[in-house]
Amino acid sequence: MRNHYDFSKMKGKRNPYIKMLKQPVTIRLDKETIAYFRDMAVKTGLPYQHLINLYLRDCAEQHRELQMRWAA
Repeated sequence: MRNHYDFSKMKGKRNPYIKMLKQPVTIRLDKETIAYFRDMAVKTGLPYQHLINLYLRDCAEQHRELQMRWAA
């Protein structure tokens, strides 16, 4: 390998698929929910946003539906 590489003449390209990877959204979550995922983030070493995304993705892939019964 060379000791020095000259990248000054290199023309870089941006990733054309970067916009398709993630979509920013704003949601309102309970403080307890955020605290739960932040605690889990400390234990796993992953960012809490990533953990929330993984959980929601798993729910979507498994076609999980929320089952609630409202009190009459």
